[in-house]
Amino acid sequence: MSAKSKYQAVLDLGQEFQIKNGDVQEEGGILKLKGEANTPYEKNALWDKIKEIGGENPADIKANITVADNSVYHRHIVKSGETLGKIAKHYYGNASKYQAIFQANTNILSNPDVIHPDQELIIPNI
Repeated sequence: MSAKSKYQAVLDLGQEFQIKNGDVQEEGGILKLKGEANTPYEKNALWDKIKEIGGENPADIKANITVADNSVYHRHIVKSGETLGKIAKHYYGNASKYQAIFQANTNILSNPDVIHPDQELIIPNI
């Protein structure tokens, strides 16, 4: 199996995130990836996927992923049925951190229990 096919899920995730200036090359059985993620969350998600496939220190992939916007952890578009708690659980692994998301978005939110589909929320670095 080629390194490219082994890490196809990483490449697919990169496309989903619309990684900018992406470059993928395979040389001598080593997959070389380069690109710019929009946010730290996207960069971390790509690295998590790499480690899921190749282990903690994979020798068959080299990745240089930079981040365009370090001012926030991520920007999230609210989907129907979501709550700040569910969103906090997704990004931080802890639903009780919803207050951090609420505080970062008081310019568009007045109540942490009321969010609407298609709102863009800032997910802050905490």
